[in-house]
Amino acid sequence: MTRVTVGQRTALRTCPLCEAVCGLELTLDDEDHIVRVRGDRQDPFSAGFLCPKGASLGHLDEDPDRITEPMIRDRATDAWRTASWQEAFDLIAERIPALVAEYGRGSAALYLGNPNAHTVAGALYVPVLARALSTRNIYSASTADQMPKQVASGLMFGDPLTVPVPDLDRTDYLLMLGANPLESNGSLCTAPDFPGRLKALRRRGGRMVVVDPRRTRTAKLADEHLFIRPGSDAYLLFGIVHTLFARDLLDVRVAVEGLDEVRAAAQDFTPEVVAGRTGVPAETIVRLAAELAAAPSAAVYARIGTCTTEFGTLTQWLVEVINALTGNLDRAGGAMFSTAAALGIVRTRPFRIARWTSRVRELPEAMGEFPIATLAEEITAPGEGQVRALITVAGNPALSAPSGTRLDAALAELEFMVSVDRYLNETTRHADVILPPPRIAQSPHYDFALLQFAVRDYARYSPALVPLDGRPSEAEVIARLALAVSGQQPEPDRDPLTTVDELVIAGTLHKAGLLERRAELVGDNSTEQRIDMMLRLGPYGQWRPDAVRTPVTEPYGGMNLQVLLDNPHGVDLGPLRPGRLPEVLRTASGRVELAPPELIADVVRLRARLADVAPELLLIGRRQLRSNNSWMHNIAPLVGGSNTCTLHINPHDATRLGLTDRAVVKSAAGMLTVPVEPTEEIMPGVVSLPHGWGHTDSEQAVASAHAGVNANALTDDSLVDAPSGNAVFNGVPVTLTPA
Repeated sequence: MTRVTVGQRTALRTCPLCEAVCGLELTLDDEDHIVRVRGDRQDPFSAGFLCPKGASLGHLDEDPDRITEPMIRDRATDAWRTASWQEAFDLIAERIPALVAEYGRGSAALYLGNPNAHTVAGALYVPVLARALSTRNIYSASTADQMPKQVASGLMFGDPLTVPVPDLDRTDYLLMLGANPLESNGSLCTAPDFPGRLKALRRRGGRMVVVDPRRTRTAKLADEHLFIRPGSDAYLLFGIVHTLFARDLLDVRVAVEGLDEVRAAAQDFTPEVVAGRTGVPAETIVRLAAELAAAPSAAVYARIGTCTTEFGTLTQWLVEVINALTGNLDRAGGAMFSTAAALGIVRTRPFRIARWTSRVRELPEAMGEFPIATLAEEITAPGEGQVRALITVAGNPALSAPSGTRLDAALAELEFMVSVDRYLNETTRHADVILPPPRIAQSPHYDFALLQFAVRDYARYSPALVPLDGRPSEAEVIARLALAVSGQQPEPDRDPLTTVDELVIAGTLHKAGLLERRAELVGDNSTEQRIDMMLRLGPYGQWRPDAVRTPVTEPYGGMNLQVLLDNPHGVDLGPLRPGRLPEVLRTASGRVELAPPELIADVVRLRARLADVAPELLLIGRRQLRSNNSWMHNIAPLVGGSNTCTLHINPHDATRLGLTDRAVVKSAAGMLTVPVEPTEEIMPGVVSLPHGWGHTDSEQAVASAHAGVNANALTDDSLVDAPSGNAVFNGVPVTLTPA
């Protein structure tokens, strides 16, 4: 970054690098390079908050190792060359339709990485690509992250996108499990300046309890931190549920089904019984239940550390069961539901899982996708439906998926692979064609996904800041890719992106009975007009007779794109509103389903594991403030310091095992040699490696110089959370010996 000088300009946009949706104030020079990044102090949601990742946006935007032109790999020599966009799409149009014609639709697969949730192109145009492929072989980072939360929400509320979030700004008591928002900035809980919100909770006299195998930065901020054995969160929560019933502490304020079934399911999980499994004393479990029941308002929040376990879905279910039993569901200060401004998917039928199963292991489908844990075997196992062609969009599953080394080897067996990605990395090196998206500054931004989980209702649109200079936008890349996999060419003098958008706009307006109002949509292009339509039809929208009115939208007659263009710092739509359950429920009963049969059935598996003898050492992952999965390790300001790939181990365990400098870590799936970092901040019997490292074959200069090790060489893709198919990254049994 350089100093600001005369002739430079200031621009505003939302940070796209994590779930916090912070507002940024960018300074660009006269050649459109980002030379300074500050937090946008006028943003009503983030109020100037900025983390190290956001501060490094300029470095990421123009990383010298990023790909700027399409790349084609010669399989005979494994050499890469640049190509024109037309040549790249022509090769895709030649190869994928031919493979599908020879082997069937099941021979093609699509993998979507985490950044898709942070882009307009990912939200609006990737579904078009999925429809063009017309395959059930859809995979994403969701089953390496949050699928248990969405399956539990879907079964309880009828919609997997109806996910309660803690009302951080008003709650009196917060119980947090497996979450470290001071490092992650929050997850499935969109809250810029999460640290500031937690500090405000304590300043106003609230209480925060953190349950985690590590004394994280978040745990250090809490009133109380409780160590817990990895993977045992469901037992702890069941102990709380048991106590609520046993001591008559119930205060159910919403319409529910299945109360008696939950009572019966909790019968065997007494605090005394689960204490032995969790390491949390029985009297502490009883006290937590009493505190949650007695607090004026309270919320239980659990995230990735609890999702990525063998009983992830049961854990997420029990979180919301406790919120409901204590009277804190859909209530100010409790667990509430956001009201996102843009019209999302309108579900008309209750959510279901396992509508179909995977070919090899018969793992369940959830939200239209298969578990990433089964992709390797779907590529390597012969037979009808074997995956032979793969498209990846903004993902690096060779590092982020369980049994990463096995998947890496499987990718080499594909007959054809395409990657939409800015880097030549551990996954894309197997591709035949790489299609790079433009710079971040050349793309518009609206958070369709993340604002559905915001702790305060808010909206902000950021137009592209820098012209495309003749190259296709990310949305156009994906739209043209959708045509290519269908064996089609763009119509002469017809933009494929406009073609897609016009079909969507016409179909949506026809369904809404508003086709005659097409001409009212505003925007410089069809993408913006589509966003305008979604805002007008959304809960605050100009075209909704029952719209929620706010002072900022009132002069416009309701929400539309012009509201956001006229308010570039973002629009505050107010605190979360209580009493939304009747509106958002999509269950068959019209009530909250406290005891979905699929989850009650899985309790049998949980109960059977109560008597298991705990392994001597369990491996868990960890989040790092200056890291985001695998794709930000090539930014020099973000690598180093505490952002290193070391094995955290309790000093007592290190001494007992004779570990000083490096250790050999073995699991049922693999083996690694790693640097050892003894620390009192991890409980005895637990070791921790960060997620997303292992850049040993990387073409990225900074990442390869700080390669680290791939923790997923130790995780096992044969073990998943049963209801959701989510990968198990936490609670992995390991052994350690000196290197």
